[in-house]
Amino acid sequence: MTLVEEKIGSDVESVKKLNRKFSELKNEISKVIVGQEIIIEQILISILAKGHCLLIGVPGLAKTLIVKTISEVLDLKFNRIQFTPDLMPSDITGTEILDSDSSGRKTFKFIKGPVFANIILADEINRTPPKTQSALLEAMQEHKVTAAGMSYVLEEPFFVLATQNPIEQEGTYPLPEAQLDRFMFNLWLDYPEFNQELDIIKNTTSLYSPELNIIISHSEILEFQDLVRKVPVADEVIKYSVELVSKTRPSNNSAPKIVKDYISWGAGPRASQYLILGAKTNCILNGRYSPDIDDVKKVLQPVLRHRLIPNFNAEADGVNVLKIIEELGS
Repeated sequence: MTLVEEKIGSDVESVKKLNRKFSELKNEISKVIVGQEIIIEQILISILAKGHCLLIGVPGLAKTLIVKTISEVLDLKFNRIQFTPDLMPSDITGTEILDSDSSGRKTFKFIKGPVFANIILADEINRTPPKTQSALLEAMQEHKVTAAGMSYVLEEPFFVLATQNPIEQEGTYPLPEAQLDRFMFNLWLDYPEFNQELDIIKNTTSLYSPELNIIISHSEILEFQDLVRKVPVADEVIKYSVELVSKTRPSNNSAPKIVKDYISWGAGPRASQYLILGAKTNCILNGRYSPDIDDVKKVLQPVLRHRLIPNFNAEADGVNVLKIIEELGS
């Protein structure tokens, strides 16, 4: 047994169990979802790391179906909230109604909103005003909802996947940086490859209707989330993550020229936290017991993509955030 395995101790078997379950998960999800393996893996990393995802892609790329399928194979309650300009905060969190008991006495009763689930799909979140967007802030950060002076704790695990449509900007309200920062990952869905699209069309225009099996139970998800937190990390890996994030800040003397020239605001400490949590999760999903720098680099793009704010020079010179992240991680 290696030194790292000794540090994990009895959790070595839990890591092996998670490896088996993860392989079964991917096979089960592939019954419904064709392609998008990387997106699915990153969503699962977020769930195990207790994070949230912002998913961006054009309509028709199965964003809703991916989330619904994952919720079914993970034995989680799933709710979809369609964000519209007239959506109110109470439509998300819930509202109080005046209720009468058998004796005729009237009391206020809280009716829980759709946020009371394990997986929330916030569909087209940027189509609703900031006041309604902020209704998710407390739920995402504190895992609780406050209504009429009372706090209601959300059932664990709790995970928000919000979607945005990148091609329709009219009538939208861009997410404020404070809310963007609460998402662990920013994931971009690409169009399927030609052969994948052939399979999609064959499956969706026939009587094909696969039955999904539950692969990971509710209690096992909580067990695996705790396991991620127990994974030991070498000091040099943490140092690498913190140094890398600090280099995204143009005010930092160690920031590279591309950051100083093209970035207005860099990433905050939450980015360093998510880099380490993502690296931890990635390593145990691949059967290892402690992350290295390559594990950090694997989650670098989805963690930093929405945390770097480019300036006007970047737009004028055609320099996008992904190019800057690539140079930082090289």
